[in-house]
Amino acid sequence: MRLKKRYGQHLLVSPGVAKKILDVAELNEGDVVVEIGPGTGSLTKEILKTSVKEIHCIEIDPDMIKELKKLEDKRLKIYHADASEFNYCKIGKQIKILGNLPYNMATLIIERTVFCHNCINLAVFMVQKEVAEKLIEGTSWLGCFLKTFFQITYVMTVPPRFFLPPPKVQSAVIKLVRKEEKLNIDLKTYKAFLTKLFSFKRKTLRNKFPEDILKKAFIDPSKRVEELSLEEIQRLFFAYQLKEL
Repeated sequence: MRLKKRYGQHLLVSPGVAKKILDVAELNEGDVVVEIGPGTGSLTKEILKTSVKEIHCIEIDPDMIKELKKLEDKRLKIYHADASEFNYCKIGKQIKILGNLPYNMATLIIERTVFCHNCINLAVFMVQKEVAEKLIEGTSWLGCFLKTFFQITYVMTVPPRFFLPPPKVQSAVIKLVRKEEKLNIDLKTYKAFLTKLFSFKRKTLRNKFPEDILKKAFIDPSKRVEELSLEEIQRLFFAYQLKEL
């Protein structure tokens, strides 16, 4: 099958990596699973060998959907949709998401995952290794956005030879587990705050926020954003939010 460059398609062809993804996902009887970008269904077939209750495949490429429809299983449901805009909470309240994310859409899909975090217990994603490292380090607005609601674990590095066609960069598998703590945060407001916070990283915080906000959050005005812990960022957000009300 001819792959389409505009979709950033690199099909996983390693049974060993697929097995590792399933092991990390800890699939159990009765689980409702969402697979993002299933392609020709190599990982889908392995999921169907387990005792999961349902598997919902989100695929944007009509040609791939034709291949997926050849997998005859009553538990399989296929959606022709953009995974970066899909409302995962329509599927269920306690779901697990797996996916080899297209490089050109990975950050948007991860952002969408955060917006739907209330119904996602766990996610296992294949992403570009550099993206995985930045998310774990929390040195970007998206990394902080994600780490606010999920614990992130680096699972493994995946070399280019395990894909068809082989990408020019290494990939990585990451595992996200939703945190138990419930935060009363408006996600759109929080995202806007984080993007502002991480813009112009070299500036000290006193050049980004009024002194009274920094004082209320117990933040040193001479610090830069990359020196802040996640807890400090959250304190700053709540102080900033109160000022805006």
